[in-house]
Amino acid sequence: MPASAPSPVPSSGEQAPRLVWPLADLREGVLLKRYKRFLADVRLDSGEEVTAHCPNTGPMTGVLLPGGRVRLRHDPSPARKLAWTWEQAEVPGADGTPVWVGVNTALPNRLVRATIEAGCLEPWLGPIGAIRAEVPYGEGRRSRIDLLLTPAEGAADPRPIYVEVKNTTWSDGDLALFPDTVTERGQKHLLELAALLPEARAVLLPCLARPDVMRFAPGDAADARYGELFRTALAAGVEVLPCRFDFSAEAVRWLGLAAVLERQP
Repeated sequence: MPASAPSPVPSSGEQAPRLVWPLADLREGVLLKRYKRFLADVRLDSGEEVTAHCPNTGPMTGVLLPGGRVRLRHDPSPARKLAWTWEQAEVPGADGTPVWVGVNTALPNRLVRATIEAGCLEPWLGPIGAIRAEVPYGEGRRSRIDLLLTPAEGAADPRPIYVEVKNTTWSDGDLALFPDTVTERGQKHLLELAALLPEARAVLLPCLARPDVMRFAPGDAADARYGELFRTALAAGVEVLPCRFDFSAEAVRWLGLAAVLERQP
């Protein structure tokens, strides 16, 4: 297989967008600055300046654009230090048209679970009877898998399915890339997924939090070791199912799967 050719992941075909996660009470504004990793100052369209929680501690390559438009969730509560959470950012898309990107790294696991429960991934995963989250596994059971799926009774492949979800916002044109920085934790996850085979199915599920990407590849330029481990895992039988999502102020919609490339061109 050529290095840049898509892997034989089943095509999602022409999929109509499917609502999988409703949203409410998002307010728009302009990002003034992000600082101390967890904080972002935003000027709302009302003119009010607020400090929001930034639920993304990574470098946010390509989506951290001071002066750009953002969407915040307003959720005041005595248990919360900040009433605002940064949820989405508007960025130039693959064709130059602005697109909205999901930046809240606490959402992908819930979003993927909802997508599975809606049956969107049944052609690739088969029918699912039960889903458990954060189940211990790996050497000494010191890691936790994002989602552990139990196939429905009578499924063609009865093996348990271990799903590791990766929030993905970095892109180069229509190519989504993960990771956008060195991630020893991500490297460890690839090794642990491969170690599950063949007694179980192991699935790496990049959550592509932007609608303008049609392909996925490991971010070799950011983490060469991750790229090497990705290709080794792919060859060993780890499945890669990059899920495309569209983010609006009202909902998140599933768009289908992206093609998989073995390496970043």
